Amino acid sequence: MTAKFPVEKSALRRFLLSKQALLEAGCSDALQMVKKLECVQLDPVSVVERNQHLVLASRIPGYETRHLDGLLAEGKVFEYFANAACVIPMEDFPLFEPTRKRIQLKVAESLEKLGLVVDAVIEQLRSEGPLPSRAFQSEKRVHGYWDNKLPKTKETSLALNLLLDSGIIRVVRRDRTERYFDLTERTVSSDLLEKTRAMEEETARKMLIDKYLRAYSVFEPRDPRFGWQKLKAVERRAEVERRVDAGAVIPLEVDGTERQYYMLAEDMDELGQFVGDGKSLEGTATFLSPLDNLLWSRERIKDLFEFDYKWEIYTPRSKRKYGPYAMPILYGDRLIGRMDPQIDRKNEVLIVRLLQLEPWVEKTTELRDAIRNALEAFAAFNGAKDIHLEQADLNI
Repeated sequence: MTAKFPVEKSALRRFLLSKQALLEAGCSDALQMVKKLECVQLDPVSVVERNQHLVLASRIPGYETRHLDGLLAEGKVFEYFANAACVIPMEDFPLFEPTRKRIQLKVAESLEKLGLVVDAVIEQLRSEGPLPSRAFQSEKRVHGYWDNKLPKTKETSLALNLLLDSGIIRVVRRDRTERYFDLTERTVSSDLLEKTRAMEEETARKMLIDKYLRAYSVFEPRDPRFGWQKLKAVERRAEVERRVDAGAVIPLEVDGTERQYYMLAEDMDELGQFVGDGKSLEGTATFLSPLDNLLWSRERIKDLFEFDYKWEIYTPRSKRKYGPYAMPILYGDRLIGRMDPQIDRKNEVLIVRLLQLEPWVEKTTELRDAIRNALEAFAAFNGAKDIHLEQADLNI
């Protein structure tokens, strides 16, 4: 049996924040940040700016939404399923071929039912693309998989989404909230397409699991999204055990935590920088979006940060405790509370519906200044010129 490496929770917490580029100011280049994080999750919710931009803005000084949009238009990133729908470095395109093939099999029957509609969409893209959804005309409404009850989706829109999910087409640029589609075969370089065709499926699957492990840094095989593939529990455990036996993965013994976590052996030196490091990290406050990479594992947040977090956007209003878009507040190496924002775009006002701190947090002058600065920066990034606090634990 491989010995477990004992580590203090505080050291592992700081190591994880370092890997997530949240311990200190990150690089100023959006592409390098996406590569460091391995991918950034996309989300259409627009209570404030969208998740992908919030993730990058919390790590890159001076970040603007045009930076990520520009990378997409330039073909330096692509959008596909990793942790969920994500922005991914284009160089990783071949790794996702098994995912594309799996989804193609899953949606084949649905595409066949649409028949000539699919053919017409592909032909229109081939002759006119890139095109947004509104460029495709269809009178017939069908039941899209996102419709709750009545069929209300254009036939062409369903065809676009099925083709997008299967990787036959892809998003090649965004104009604010509007996506433009084109054929994958002519918008991915011939070099990458050749690498995709040449790569063996088993190699791609292994490399995708490795990418997942780097993205999480501190991981455990009970995660159903492990490896960003459809793996059974026994398969997930086997993948970890195989890497432990090879010396590539180290099992951890985290003080005060029963859950079994692991990390990559190549990261041990970086972890060592934080062992016994008791210096204060307070000074800067950061608001983390609900789908921030750090928050992908709620169990890990509870274990390492002693912080319970739930995104309440889909929770009935009457059952919400903190608000629909409550964002954890990172201060130093601790999660100290939540801020629930909403942007009044017409009046250019950031409305803070709730700013609540954990009971143990000491409300110092330094903390007030840090949160005030964070709110001002958050407001500016979201195009707000004023801030209105409805309920706050601090007099800011």
